[in-house]
Amino acid sequence: MPGGTIRYVPLHPPKDGATRTSPASEWSIDFEELEKTINPKTRMILEKIGELCIKHNLIILSDEVYDRLYYVPFTRIATLSPELYERTLTVGSAGKAFYATGWRVGYLIGPEHLIKYVAGAHTRICYSSVSPLQEAAAVAFEQADKAGFWDESRTEMKKKMERFCEVFDELNIPGGYFVLANMSSVKLPEGYPFPPHVASRPRDFKLCWFLIHEVGVAAIPPTEFYTDANAHIAEDYLRFAVCKNDDVLETAKERLRGLKKYIVQ
Repeated sequence: MPGGTIRYVPLHPPKDGATRTSPASEWSIDFEELEKTINPKTRMILEKIGELCIKHNLIILSDEVYDRLYYVPFTRIATLSPELYERTLTVGSAGKAFYATGWRVGYLIGPEHLIKYVAGAHTRICYSSVSPLQEAAAVAFEQADKAGFWDESRTEMKKKMERFCEVFDELNIPGGYFVLANMSSVKLPEGYPFPPHVASRPRDFKLCWFLIHEVGVAAIPPTEFYTDANAHIAEDYLRFAVCKNDDVLETAKERLRGLKKYIVQ
């Protein structure tokens, strides 16, 4: 938004996140820190903090692109009260929902008085998505319920997640279709030859590089999703995607067992 200032408030892992597996719901936000960032010029905040949004008259942008892939009951912030609905824009993604992320088909749901401004900006920024892909996405949403796609998809991804997480239980490393694993017990070899563009980045970038070259498994460094000031919060974690064929997951598990010699408890 032109002229806006982004104020970041990070999520924090549980204090014992390095010693046990914890669900996403145990990552927390410091509400006092959040409220301190709010001033009269603030217009958007990405956390599901309804009370503060009403109190400070904020617009909520709720990222719910994985809304169909949940393992525990999922509540949309816009459904909590009429007041929240009137100030919420919910982001959805057909690409994420149907495992076709390259299609880049997304959508917004919200009240008319907010959507009209989004629609006006959209026509001037990207104009439109590819028409055949929009039609395919619309048909997919129409057919998904009666085809049992959502239930089948959740069941399949839950099995894949459990299958992949077995190796972290073996290694005593705590770990949508993403697994966030705490790698603080992995000791990187002294003097390992990281290239300059990796050596200058946080520990999770080094872990990713090390895993690719020494173990043969690729992961995502989560500090990439943090500001520089908050990157230290996530530098011991790696993100793995389990939306792979089962044989690929089994190969990854076997390769990850190669980390045993680098683990210091």
